[in-house]
Amino acid sequence: MPAFAKRMSQVRRSFIREILKVTADPSIISFAGGLPKPDLFPTGPMADAAAHVLAENGPAALQYSVTEGEPALREWIAARYKAKKGMDVDPANVLITNGSQQSLDLLGKVFLDPGDVVAVELPGYIGAIQAFSVFEPAFAGVPLTPAGPDIDRLTDVLVGQKAKMFYAVPNFQNPSGLTYSLEARRAVAEVLRVSDAVFVEDDPYGELRFFGEPQPPVSAFLTGDAYMLGTFSKIAAPGLRLGWIVANKESLPKLVTAKQASDLHCSTFVQRVLIDYLAHNDLDAHIATIRKVYGEQRDLMVSRIKAEFPPEVVCTEPEGGMFLWVTLPEGCSAFALFDLCIKEKVAFVPGGPFFVDGGGAREMRLNFSNAEPERIAEGIARMGRAIKTLLAQTSCAAVA
Repeated sequence: MPAFAKRMSQVRRSFIREILKVTADPSIISFAGGLPKPDLFPTGPMADAAAHVLAENGPAALQYSVTEGEPALREWIAARYKAKKGMDVDPANVLITNGSQQSLDLLGKVFLDPGDVVAVELPGYIGAIQAFSVFEPAFAGVPLTPAGPDIDRLTDVLVGQKAKMFYAVPNFQNPSGLTYSLEARRAVAEVLRVSDAVFVEDDPYGELRFFGEPQPPVSAFLTGDAYMLGTFSKIAAPGLRLGWIVANKESLPKLVTAKQASDLHCSTFVQRVLIDYLAHNDLDAHIATIRKVYGEQRDLMVSRIKAEFPPEVVCTEPEGGMFLWVTLPEGCSAFALFDLCIKEKVAFVPGGPFFVDGGGAREMRLNFSNAEPERIAEGIARMGRAIKTLLAQTSCAAVA
């Protein structure tokens, strides 16, 4: 038996990835994965872009490249921050990564020592919790309210406990679907200004807004250690594995060094295919199509939940993104419901793995972006039957 590094004992396997093995059965309707809808991937335009790249400059596209990423892609990202958010970003401060997940890993490598306090939302993104766990931090949870994080608790963690880092997803948060209000964003920035914490603002879903007004990034109110993460996984295709970090000029060299030690650079070919696709296609029109489809599927799932679930079950109604967050009555177990739902051939993610403090016993995350409308309707009906069975079997029946 090999002597594994002690740090690996602190890292849990991804609960969602394990569930996806169960849902490989095509007869199971899955609301478990955070998957974009494959029917919306721009396969034709991407094929054209790949052929064009190989025909025009194939040898260079198949060669090693610089660690920071292709200059044209970094310039495109900087220009989009200006156009969409009114923020001036220097392309030299953009680092291309293998998806946002590598961004999290690099930030952990550069900033975290064992025992450092890392503030995360309650509930929080499993991928970030797993990525940071490798570096053996002490997690401190900050509960979310409908408007954003609990500011008193955030202040206690960032100022009182001197947290090294605060990781947040302010737009259509994974897993809750909640979005920080403008007032909450200003309040978070105010707390960060009086702390020494590194702020990591992840925004994988920000362009997937169905209604309501876009809000500025929290980072727009900061001038210190703020790191903005983005990805092409939700607006183009996840298989590209391309994301980015916007860092400051002092930190970028450290992040570049960490990436060199990890993989040298992202795929030259994939970056150039994406650059060609962006140059010859209307990304905003493509995103508008995604928004329309996801918005309709979100509306359908919410309406079917209201029709099929008992009234004591509560769910969020997000303005965008890919997820709903459902809360069962007191005394109910989402894990017990999961077992019942699998028997009904429908799957979701119980809330527990999203909490670093042991919470989430009666919560669950549902993904509405990947399933077809008829499967959404049927899957929610199956879940409704399972919930009613659970209410009849457990102590939560008295509450209901």
